[in-house]
Amino acid sequence: MVPDLTIIHYIYVAVVLICITLMLCRKDIVIACVIGTFLIGVVYKGSVIAAIQVLFTALMVAGTDLFGIMLVISLMVAMLRVLNRMGADYLIFLPFKKIITGPNQAYIFLGIIAYISASLFWPTPATALVGTLLIPVCIRAGLTPMAAAVAVNIFGHGMGLSGDLVIQGALKLSSTAANVTVDDLFFKVALLSVTTGIVAGFVAWVMLRRELKTFKGSAEWEKYEETAEHHAEYKPCAIYFAVGVPLVFAAIIGCMIRYDIKGGDATALIGGTALMLLTIGTIVNDRRKSFDDMVGFLKEGFLFGIKIFAPVIPIAAFFFLGANSVTDILGSGAPKALFDVGQWLAFHLPMGRVPVAFGNLIVGMIAGIEGSGFTGLPLTGSLAQAIGGPLGLNVAYIAAVGQMGSIWTGGGCLVPWAFGLAATAGISGVNPTELARRNFFPVCCGLVVSTALAIFLM
Repeated sequence: MVPDLTIIHYIYVAVVLICITLMLCRKDIVIACVIGTFLIGVVYKGSVIAAIQVLFTALMVAGTDLFGIMLVISLMVAMLRVLNRMGADYLIFLPFKKIITGPNQAYIFLGIIAYISASLFWPTPATALVGTLLIPVCIRAGLTPMAAAVAVNIFGHGMGLSGDLVIQGALKLSSTAANVTVDDLFFKVALLSVTTGIVAGFVAWVMLRRELKTFKGSAEWEKYEETAEHHAEYKPCAIYFAVGVPLVFAAIIGCMIRYDIKGGDATALIGGTALMLLTIGTIVNDRRKSFDDMVGFLKEGFLFGIKIFAPVIPIAAFFFLGANSVTDILGSGAPKALFDVGQWLAFHLPMGRVPVAFGNLIVGMIAGIEGSGFTGLPLTGSLAQAIGGPLGLNVAYIAAVGQMGSIWTGGGCLVPWAFGLAATAGISGVNPTELARRNFFPVCCGLVVSTALAIFLM
């Protein structure tokens, strides 16, 4: 059934287009999202007072959804602060200085580690774990914080999550909706995710080359270098923490594999471990001042988290109006603008191999705008079966293309309010909107190439 588009859908689409334009012009989109949320509230509720209440409710819903990832990032940063105070971080990173000697090497190394860890666990906990320990090392090797964030995003949240070859949650969603087996879909998704990742990663590296050449020696790089030199002097207890902290996190990884701990449970395990290490480290570092120091480290960690997530929450509040969360904001019966627009576009797509493949890619990208990447998979899988089947096309390839569009967009590469992108920006200390803008062209190149490959093979 084709949904009827109302004025709410038109407002939503108009604000989305404005946001994309602002991002391309390197402007923040918070004001546009606040106005969009208010206008939708006025139209749906029919009252200015109720619309003002909708603004607050939307922030509450978005904040509640994002709080978990903000908490784990804050705790990891607080833990790093105590390691930094005793000089243990310098000792942890010392062996990597001999392996990673240049920015290009650091970009590839970080991308490979991000892909492996995201495939084994889940991109968000993998980013918190791997990114916290390795991004500072790569920055000292000459990789800019933005380049480090791009590498983690493209290879971890993009290539790792869009393939999802180990956990296979995305594969099961797409295969069920498309009425094909996971085995039918596995090779096609693996091929398209790796193709998209390699193309996007290469294009991003080409675009970053100029700033990578000039980063070493800049004021920003010297700040990291001075920190490293400062911690050439370290406390005796730092040696135990330099050895113990990596061993503890290695044990955590072993527990995740042994007991099949993934997703939110894995994030909780990492966050709890960070808090324990923070507490023990604070006491060992300076027993007399530990009560006051603990509060100081937590404040530093949470200030860092708030600084990153403050602009993300009002943006997420608007985009949540297009997905399932809209019922928590506007009430039951409210239209899900993103999915309705996606279904409308699918119904009006012209028939044929090329328009169907690129149409499902665009529908997946629109559905992914809400920021999770997974909620669009039932839609793209169903469209692959409904349109590709009668035309005699390869349904699995069409479903795989839709999966690429949905997860590369919403899984953490193209929208600043996505959990993955916000987490990567938080760990790297860069602006989420700027990171999404940097990812945009490389990821679009990768998606176009992988879709063209799917059309050729189907």
